[in-house]
Amino acid sequence: MFLEEDEYHIPRKCNKCGGVMVFQGVGEYACEDCGEKDFDDYGKVRGYIERHPGANAVEIEMFTGVTQRAIRKMLRDSRLEVRADSRAFLRCDICGKEIRSGKLCSACEMAMHRKIEAEQRTQTRDKSMRGYAIRPTGATGMKRFRREEN
Repeated sequence: MFLEEDEYHIPRKCNKCGGVMVFQGVGEYACEDCGEKDFDDYGKVRGYIERHPGANAVEIEMFTGVTQRAIRKMLRDSRLEVRADSRAFLRCDICGKEIRSGKLCSACEMAMHRKIEAEQRTQTRDKSMRGYAIRPTGATGMKRFRREEN
């Protein structure tokens, strides 16, 4: 699934004066003209979690207006992380192990990266060997330089 441009409800225009909002970092935006501050969904969720550690998705949705679906997407995108002392966890897409953020556990992620690297090495080797016989065919060694005597 491709990311939509306004997936996290990024503020583009200032609600106060209509000026252009400029990204300041960590989900915060400021108006170029009047300096009014606003937050995208990530900024709202992160700010709420900083003020209320241990809040669950239902509570966050109720107080910030950010949907639980968007919160789960932030967890899957590794923008947020489940607390270590939480009873709720995400599951690895491959092996099902409990994880705190993202889609894969560290072991599955490492295995996937190694597989991709091996495939890339094979492709690179095959491309660099074009024009060369990978297995020698016909006579090899001194045989090919000797004249056959009748």
